[in-house]
Amino acid sequence: MYKQKFYPTIVISDVHLGTEHSKTRELADFLKTVNCNTLILNGDIIDGWHLQKGGKGKWKKEHTDFFKIIMKMMENHNTRVIYIRGNHDDFIDHIAPFEFANISIEKDYVHERNGKRYYITHGDIFDNVTSNMVWLAKLGDVGYTFLLWVNRLYNIYRSKKGLPYFSLSQAVKQKVKSAVSYVSNYENELVALARVKHADGIICGHIHQPADKMIDGIHYLNSGDWVETMSALLEHEDGTWEVYMHTNNIITQPEPIQIIRLKQAVESGGLKVAFSNNFFNPFF
Repeated sequence: MYKQKFYPTIVISDVHLGTEHSKTRELADFLKTVNCNTLILNGDIIDGWHLQKGGKGKWKKEHTDFFKIIMKMMENHNTRVIYIRGNHDDFIDHIAPFEFANISIEKDYVHERNGKRYYITHGDIFDNVTSNMVWLAKLGDVGYTFLLWVNRLYNIYRSKKGLPYFSLSQAVKQKVKSAVSYVSNYENELVALARVKHADGIICGHIHQPADKMIDGIHYLNSGDWVETMSALLEHEDGTWEVYMHTNNIITQPEPIQIIRLKQAVESGGLKVAFSNNFFNPFF
């Protein structure tokens, strides 16, 4: 039995259902502990790119269970669900905008509460690779999938040693100067968009980097992802926002393998990367 806490608004993004790296069970555990008036699914909830590759077993039972939990929230708490398209679930472009009962499918959305106005977009429109060179973004799937595979094996080893979860892919992106520059430029572009939209803040996802900060007088919020960081945005009743970081990182995979040298290379800056940021995150 879960003890549920109420938030007026919850924002999640970048779940990438249909991929083996989607932390669906952890997300389900989180959603069972909360209820809200509005649940905003801010893009890349379903990974259409990955599912288009074919093959069996990509869509798992827990991926279906995720939507069952949302339906329960709608039934038990009359939660309004707003699904905003992302680049990996751009197939909903053909039906957005669409509204039925408590579900809305949108390309973007304006959230107004407590006198504040937030413009909400997945954020891929400010990524030249995903918006103009989709083939390159899809090519990067190979590299990022490999890195996540290594990350899983390394965290199996850490779990056996009683150590907390460590994201190798996040560490790589923080060490690669081009990736750091990319994130900074991305944030500034979205802040400029919020200003054009006469909004007090911007809420986005896409880059798998949760954030809550002020940039040039605009409140920048990023909901992160449920592939690496396992994060979400929670709006409190007084209108303030919180970045939620999931802490349940129990890994139960067999046969741990040590990958300490890779972590050391990342932390020391000795890992040479000759690819764009999107190579390490085609989920962008």
